[in-house]
Amino acid sequence: MSLSPATPFFMNFTPKSSRKHTAHDWMDYLRESNGLGSILAKTEDLAKLKANIHAALKALDLGHFSPKIDAGWRSGPQEELFLLVNSASIASRLQQILPSLIKELEKKGVSCKAIMVRVKPAPPAWEVKPRPDAQREKPKGLNDVARKSWESLLERLEPESSLRSAIEKLLKNKSK
Repeated sequence: MSLSPATPFFMNFTPKSSRKHTAHDWMDYLRESNGLGSILAKTEDLAKLKANIHAALKALDLGHFSPKIDAGWRSGPQEELFLLVNSASIASRLQQILPSLIKELEKKGVSCKAIMVRVKPAPPAWEVKPRPDAQREKPKGLNDVARKSWESLLERLEPESSLRSAIEKLLKNKSK
């Protein structure tokens, strides 16, 4: 079949579907989804809390502490704020100004009855690494004290005892 330029030629292409669905903003997706919406809400609440703590600390001339503090609400019915800090010196300074910090937070709209300050545990300065397989030593058998102890027990057992035969087998297999 030859086609001349005047002959119309139709191919069986499916027409493009109309795009009724538009891309959602990722924040809209997080807000709409069942599981992630609550996580996002808690994260936003913690971000607002952190901003309010920063503003309150700044009003008390301690704004430079703000990056060194992790904040959250303590679980339970009380309105108790939990502050986790990097060092004991920051913790003791915050302990000194807790009443003023509570008042400043109330001015910012954060209602809390108490603040608990704790120091973060320091990460370990060492790392545990497994030994390479080549360095592992295979057990060599029983040492002298263990061997004498087992032999002493063996002497006290009945000759036809199943425990005696098990200990004899142990001593035979674990010889040096």
